[in-house]
Amino acid sequence: MTERLPHEKGFHISWDQIHRDSRALAWRLEKMAPDGGEWKAIVAITRGGMAPAMIIARELDIRTVDTISIKSYDHQEQSEAVVLKAPDAGIIGDGEGILIIDDLVDTGKTLEVVKSRYPNAHIATVYAKPKGRPMVDTFITEVSQDTWIFFPWDMALQYVEPYRGTD
Repeated sequence: MTERLPHEKGFHISWDQIHRDSRALAWRLEKMAPDGGEWKAIVAITRGGMAPAMIIARELDIRTVDTISIKSYDHQEQSEAVVLKAPDAGIIGDGEGILIIDDLVDTGKTLEVVKSRYPNAHIATVYAKPKGRPMVDTFITEVSQDTWIFFPWDMALQYVEPYRGTD
């Protein structure tokens, strides 16, 4: 038996799965809404948080959606988090009543930047790894730190060699 490459310890997410998990996150967040049960707005962390944020906004009937663009990866290498675009300050304020949505928290470096800017926001991710989990208020699924998550927007269908044999 051959040894697996690091990228082969992957968690492959389909469009159906991200949709189901994002809806599950919405259901959980609905019960946590402040002040009469309504969230003021959603801020998606681009790019990965955009699909879950769209689904959550639809499920919770939230019409005000903005983005924060933070670059912390060059392909699969993590680097210093840099804010490229911030949400409308008049809407988000200190984050009170605001949902900040991302697909995944890995080490938590991106969310450290978000929390420092918007300390009262509620941060939710669909998936969480142990190192970043303390930075998230709500999530759906935890995966091991050494697992690479393959999201559907990063993938294409292609042939994969079988583990054993070539027939």
